[in-house]
Amino acid sequence: MRHKREEFLPVSREDMERRGWDQCDFVYVTGDAYVDHSSFGPAIISRHLEAHGYRVGIISQPDWKDDSSITGLGEPRLAFLVSGGNMDSMVNHYTVAKKHRQADAYTPGGVMGKRPDYAVTVYSNLIRRTYKKAPIVIGGIEASLRRMAHYDYWSDKVKRSILLDSGADLISYGMGEHSILEIADALDSGLAVKDITFIPGTVYRTKEGELSAYDPVFLPSFDEVTHDKRSYAQSFMIQYENTDPYTARPLVEPYPGKVLVVQNPPAAPLTTQEMDDIYAYPYTGTYHPDYEAVGGVPAIREIRFSLTSCRGCFGGCSFCALTFHQGRIVQVRSHKSILKEAERMVEDPEFKGYIHDVGGPTGNFRRTSCDKQLGNGVCKKKQCLFPKPCKNLRADHKDYVSLLRKLKKLPGVKKVFVRSGIRFDYVMADPDDTFLKELCRDHISGQLRVAPEHVSDTVLQAMGKPPHRVYKQFLERYGYVNKLTGKKQYAVPYLMSSHPGSTLREAVELAEYIRDLGYMPEQVQDFYPTPGTISTCMYYTGLDPRVMKPVYVPAQPHEKAMQRALIQFRDPKNYELVKEALHRAGRKDLIGFDGHCLIPPRKIRRKKKHSNGAVPKRGQ
Repeated sequence: MRHKREEFLPVSREDMERRGWDQCDFVYVTGDAYVDHSSFGPAIISRHLEAHGYRVGIISQPDWKDDSSITGLGEPRLAFLVSGGNMDSMVNHYTVAKKHRQADAYTPGGVMGKRPDYAVTVYSNLIRRTYKKAPIVIGGIEASLRRMAHYDYWSDKVKRSILLDSGADLISYGMGEHSILEIADALDSGLAVKDITFIPGTVYRTKEGELSAYDPVFLPSFDEVTHDKRSYAQSFMIQYENTDPYTARPLVEPYPGKVLVVQNPPAAPLTTQEMDDIYAYPYTGTYHPDYEAVGGVPAIREIRFSLTSCRGCFGGCSFCALTFHQGRIVQVRSHKSILKEAERMVEDPEFKGYIHDVGGPTGNFRRTSCDKQLGNGVCKKKQCLFPKPCKNLRADHKDYVSLLRKLKKLPGVKKVFVRSGIRFDYVMADPDDTFLKELCRDHISGQLRVAPEHVSDTVLQAMGKPPHRVYKQFLERYGYVNKLTGKKQYAVPYLMSSHPGSTLREAVELAEYIRDLGYMPEQVQDFYPTPGTISTCMYYTGLDPRVMKPVYVPAQPHEKAMQRALIQFRDPKNYELVKEALHRAGRKDLIGFDGHCLIPPRKIRRKKKHSNGAVPKRGQ
């Protein structure tokens, strides 16, 4: 990859001197490698500040064991900004079984271990030890989803707001463009960071008697949510219902010592013009040249030739944190903006003619779910697609189809893929088959990946997903459209094991479905309890916070292993787990040699072959 050092923001004193800077306004500390691409939050925030006249330097993956690693750019004039990176650092480090991952796609060379556990907290404390009075603003996914008291899967306890543990002054939560600019302007005007209590999309701390929030909602105290799981579930649901910028009220969480953590309502969604402006910044589109010698940063491969067309998601899956981070109001870029980026992409000498994706959290969302949302916000007590599409939903793919057609016609483009997840229930709600026909004909290659997640309606209800019959209807429609277009293509389902609501009986039901499909899924996701999701609240409390009723939680590692093994029952190494699961579920009828059985009565040992391919005789 070719890139000029001077096009990147400064990462050293030498870089600052080349620009004629004696001090940065902001120093951005991130747990990821420095990748100047619009799919990376630190790149967007730093370029956004730069576009408004602020000087920003980058410290990437500092050595948290060495205090001097944070001093390379000196003390910033206004504040340190801290992010754990594009992923929560604990998800980045550990599998759902709490085992160390072997590689880190966001680190040069894919090397693991270049950031600490709980990176935002560790980096902030590192800064505070050296720069006692410098303002610290934390943001990104890790800070956003831990902004109030939250269940932490890795320590198996409720942790305080990350604002308190990190020692930071402010959290800029959500996507952050609006709030970070308001913070910057407030600091630049001379306002002390402790007095910045009024900006939407921020969280701050104060003391009892000094609260200035208008019409706040008091959450259960930290002591209450740590000692009473019902209080935790109630607190979570209040927070979930206050994620809309038009209807949310300030939330106040009391802590010992008369400390209050205050969350202001979310920032307003970006307009299309604002989205266009942000994606037009002069990103280099790749990783810093310092990483070239070790092979670059693996994460760039997936997104380098992909296009972001939207943000936000009204899908409302229980296991997804998008409601807490990007919100339910879909925001879109204009066709002109996306086409301009695609034209620049085509000029890249390494572009081979294939645009890998055009989408976002949900690829086929290119508008708000209904017309009222941009003026009145989303419904607090209702979802747009669950348990069935709202009567006010406008399922319309015309704009997306038009965009894909324009991209397909660009000189130098051979094929435009759609690899972002699509909501099949939204497709089914659209009576016009044009999108599905063109998707099958032009934008997939043999397989369409969709996410039914499960087949049991009990589990799907807990997941916030449509009933299984909707997926079956989609498959019929998908097959019919493929036949019309002369294609023989398949739908490959993403499936999840061990989600709250799934007993072994529901796991067996899923295994029987897989048996009837006639293949073993290669990708199976065990439910992973990450901060900021309804499902994680269920996992910790045993309650569905939407209705405050008990829900079954497969929390024991051995049961989770059995549920996962059932999905991959054909794998010989899973035999004993599958057999035990079938016995426990009272489904011994699935052990045998009939076609409906999952496994035979005993594990069949395959005889080893000699190197010449012959099966050895007994005694050899």
